[in-house]
Amino acid sequence: MNITKSLLTFGIASTIFIGCKDAGNKPTAAETETKTEKKVIVAAVKPETASFKIEGMTCAMGCAKTIETKLSNLQGVQKATVDFDKKEATVDFDATIQTPEKLTKTVESAGDGETYKVSNMHINEKM
Repeated sequence: MNITKSLLTFGIASTIFIGCKDAGNKPTAAETETKTEKKVIVAAVKPETASFKIEGMTCAMGCAKTIETKLSNLQGVQKATVDFDKKEATVDFDATIQTPEKLTKTVESAGDGETYKVSNMHINEKM
């Protein structure tokens, strides 16, 4: 009888120990929020808009959305939109922080470095 009680006690203790182990390792919502980097958007000192073609996109969600997200996450970018149907991107950015060359590099490196190609870059200064 003592062996049965010991095995049962050991089994229950093991289950509790293993079951609670994962819950202790999960970060709280507050911890998760402090670990994620937040992009602060401030008024652009020298606002410009870049419009350009992107060749190599094959789908709206996988390609266009990925490129749009990467551009939007760049420091100094106010807004980025990628139109899959037109194969065009428009990026509003602060020219004191971001450059057309960096935008091109971001787009072209979004894939394997050879999939996407930027062409016909036009820059318009905003007043």
